[in-house]
Amino acid sequence: MTAPRILITGAAGFIGSHVVAAARQVPGARLRLMTHRTALDSGRDVVTGAGVRVETVYGDLADPSSLRGSCDGIDAVIHCAAQIGGDAETATTVNDHGTRALVEETARSGVARIVHLSTASVYGRGPFTELLPDRVEPAPASATSRTRAAGEQHVLAAGGAVLRPHIVHGAGDRWAVPGLVALLRQLRAGLTGCEARHSLIDVETLGRALLGAALSPKGPAGVYHVNHPEPVACSDLLSTVVGELGLPWAGPGIGVDAARTRLAEVPYALHHLDMLAVDHWFADERVWQDTGCEPDAGFAVTFARHAPWYRRFLGQ
Repeated sequence: MTAPRILITGAAGFIGSHVVAAARQVPGARLRLMTHRTALDSGRDVVTGAGVRVETVYGDLADPSSLRGSCDGIDAVIHCAAQIGGDAETATTVNDHGTRALVEETARSGVARIVHLSTASVYGRGPFTELLPDRVEPAPASATSRTRAAGEQHVLAAGGAVLRPHIVHGAGDRWAVPGLVALLRQLRAGLTGCEARHSLIDVETLGRALLGAALSPKGPAGVYHVNHPEPVACSDLLSTVVGELGLPWAGPGIGVDAARTRLAEVPYALHHLDMLAVDHWFADERVWQDTGCEPDAGFAVTFARHAPWYRRFLGQ
């Protein structure tokens, strides 16, 4: 089998860096890592112990001219770069127009496969219970989600695969679990009696799934939900975070209605609570079959493994 030649955008980011870690385990792989802001440890052209050649290149989705030649000689592109937050104009430039420019570059270079990391937030607010892909139309509620949904369309039109995770946790996460901790800090309590279910995935598993989609002989295409097959009840999610991180100010749990009253003057925390209080469960068995990747061991196990990183990060 010919050694795969893979371009990874957003290679220094939270999820992209875990795709790189997984790809470094593929003997003989040729990796081209694209970044525009953060230095990568690999240097410009390095051969690892597994015979993996790693090249770093500059590319900015906001500057289509910088993408020229980035896909030359590449078999598969794993597109992890995205603008998260910020103003709507920048989000459009990067997530929509930048993805279109990248897809056009893959076509010019004859790239056989493109895999795009998206997000289940393109569906907007729930509840979503055991939702399968293509059962409802996206209804994004923010500029980030709206422009990421627009970017998906360029990839899908080119016959690529789009992977939509919901809550991604693990080393490097500065949004999902830290956001839950911020909610609990405002609440000064745990949450009881909330059995709304949420889909989660460990970032290392997500990295392997994205790589699997790029390398699988099944040639995945279309939209996939990529999360652990079993959702996690909200009360279990929060109690695991409290227990593993030893949050000293998380007192006895209270119910959802009492929590809403307590957070009435804290709009951002109330928003997060309302999201947690309804199902966000995204199902899809095909993703594991088509990517050749196994699901992770489940939230309680994987979060315990990542808890030391979260304790260090939150301690800063």
